[in-house]
Amino acid sequence: MPRKKKAASKVRITYVKSEIGYSARQKGTLRALGLKRLGDVVEHDDSAVLRGMVDRVAHLVEVEEIST
Repeated sequence: MPRKKKAASKVRITYVKSEIGYSARQKGTLRALGLKRLGDVVEHDDSAVLRGMVDRVAHLVEVEEIST
């Protein structure tokens, strides 16, 4: 029997604090998330990889889960 796909949850990430003064690694993580300017908002499918990236820059972003 084929496996049933569960509804993919999404995450909305908002860039709220400047990256100035933080390491190049954290700046790169913000770029990899698709955040370029303060106030940018992106939506991604929730995954362990994404959660790890967000944990690295949690002090610069706000995260909210979206029910689809």
